[in-house]
Amino acid sequence: MSIENHPINARWPAANPRIIQLYSFPTPNGRKAGIALEELGLEYEPHLVKLGDEYVRSPEFLSLSPNNKIPALIDPNGPDGAQVELFESGAILIYLAEKTGRLLPAGAGKYEAIKWLMWQMGGLGPMLGQLGYFWKFAGKDIEDPRPRERFLGEAKRLLNVLNGAMEGRDWIAGEYSIADIAIVPWIMALDFYDAKEAVGWDGFANLQPYVDRFNARPAVQAGLNVPPRD
Repeated sequence: MSIENHPINARWPAANPRIIQLYSFPTPNGRKAGIALEELGLEYEPHLVKLGDEYVRSPEFLSLSPNNKIPALIDPNGPDGAQVELFESGAILIYLAEKTGRLLPAGAGKYEAIKWLMWQMGGLGPMLGQLGYFWKFAGKDIEDPRPRERFLGEAKRLLNVLNGAMEGRDWIAGEYSIADIAIVPWIMALDFYDAKEAVGWDGFANLQPYVDRFNARPAVQAGLNVPPRD
């Protein structure tokens, strides 16, 4: 099915259907795709998909992302000329890295990067997301303190794991990779959640320099607001 004939195109029409189409919002998960596309210098067209149910649960968006989550992507120029349709930010990062032969180390280093990418997808992202809900958003009004304490404790544990792994390293897999692109936007979310003091951020000596190195990259700065918010 071509992009022009894809159901998502009815709501988010492609101006140039011959290039990658990104459907996203600049949350930590959404930023991964935008930063990777900027780092790789690939031609792409961003479409802002707002997070309300009228957007992410619409038939058009579900036709590409049945899990109703951003980001999602269509590449009309996939392997052997086949169109590739993807959801899940980790899958998108792996696909873009393998498409270009960049942002993944060679040899055993590839699996070091994928290991930490999976760690972010299965641990850091979900736990910090829940911390945000119970610390800043609707969950903060729940009287029972146990959910908040649970996710605060997990956030501290995971940050300690990362802090230890970053000892003596500039990048988590030894060289800059999709693992860093996955991890750092979630660390930066602690500012948005007003949770840095709660997790004891100043006690993780290796993490602020890591964030600073990441943010110093021009492609990161370009990708942080992709797609631009209205």
